[in-house]
Amino acid sequence: MRVNYPYLHQQFAEVDHIFDDLRELVSTGQFTLGPFVEKFEKKFAAYIGVKHVISTNTGTDALILALKACGVKAGDEVITVANTFYATAGAIVAAGATPVFIDCDKRMQIDSTKIEDAITTKTAAIVPVHWMGVPADMETIMEIADRRKIAVVEDACPAVGAEIDGKRCGSFGKANGFSFHPLKPLNVWGDGGAITTNDDKVADFLRLYRNHGMTDRDHIVVWGINSRIQPIQAVVATRVLDTVDHSNSVRLRNATLLDEGLFDLSEFIELSPRSEKYKAVFQLYVIRAQRRDELSDYLRSKEIECCIHYPLPLHLQNAAKPLGYKRGDFPECEKQANEIITLPAHQYINEEQIAYTLEHIRKFYRG
Repeated sequence: MRVNYPYLHQQFAEVDHIFDDLRELVSTGQFTLGPFVEKFEKKFAAYIGVKHVISTNTGTDALILALKACGVKAGDEVITVANTFYATAGAIVAAGATPVFIDCDKRMQIDSTKIEDAITTKTAAIVPVHWMGVPADMETIMEIADRRKIAVVEDACPAVGAEIDGKRCGSFGKANGFSFHPLKPLNVWGDGGAITTNDDKVADFLRLYRNHGMTDRDHIVVWGINSRIQPIQAVVATRVLDTVDHSNSVRLRNATLLDEGLFDLSEFIELSPRSEKYKAVFQLYVIRAQRRDELSDYLRSKEIECCIHYPLPLHLQNAAKPLGYKRGDFPECEKQANEIITLPAHQYINEEQIAYTLEHIRKFYRG
């Protein structure tokens, strides 16, 4: 049996409805911004529960522009977590600021108890990451940020549909970034992203800045850039948004089945603490495993396509050397990096494949 990690060929096996929409787009010639982009932005704003959505070319662009809209500039510091995808820190650097890393907690999320100690007079923003599609501790983070008058930019790139006490991730911060990369919960046929905000001034700036700073063809209000989502991708995103809650519910079911099946292997496998407060969407299903590399090789030999996200934390990457971090600075993050393994749990994995995965994990550890 094969348990595949990629699933796009299954998700987009039937695309006639999307092609119908694309034919309509082509007939209008609206290939830059326009009504198809506006339709998606309104629909996504209603889904997240915010006033404004400003779509962008990528999720990375969404983070960069969100930081700029919050006033982050050269010489500033921005606090984030060390166990995230490279784009989080890359966006901070691209906005002109310096990333300040802190450790993660047992849930593999930013350790909110360590944020206060990392704040300096240069701190301009905090970027919590809803890593793996699991919500960060936004209640504590927002209390600190509000009290210290620091902007919060949620990296919600992997977390479309995730919630905290019924409130969607991406609706807490001043401006928040989402990615529509093909392997994100809301995915398109290439790259795409969006910024969510309830701040009218932030939204007005972002709509200008992502479109060269133009109010019309002949007038430039600010020096901006071109970070517009392609209308083709907006069409795809509009359709996929109709199915994202169902896909997330299947991912949650699969994650629950894996949790239950791994429970009696607790001497070998550590699961992240779960809480009813946080509704995760499991863009990644990650566990901590003894003899991780051996387990990974074994599972792959049985055609179970597992991955590692990621074996080297950001603070130990070559790009981070000028920041002065060293091994041992973030012990929880570093320990997790040596133990984490991502198992297939997407919406096209069935119960038989989950049982097959669990069977071989048990065989590996218990023979």
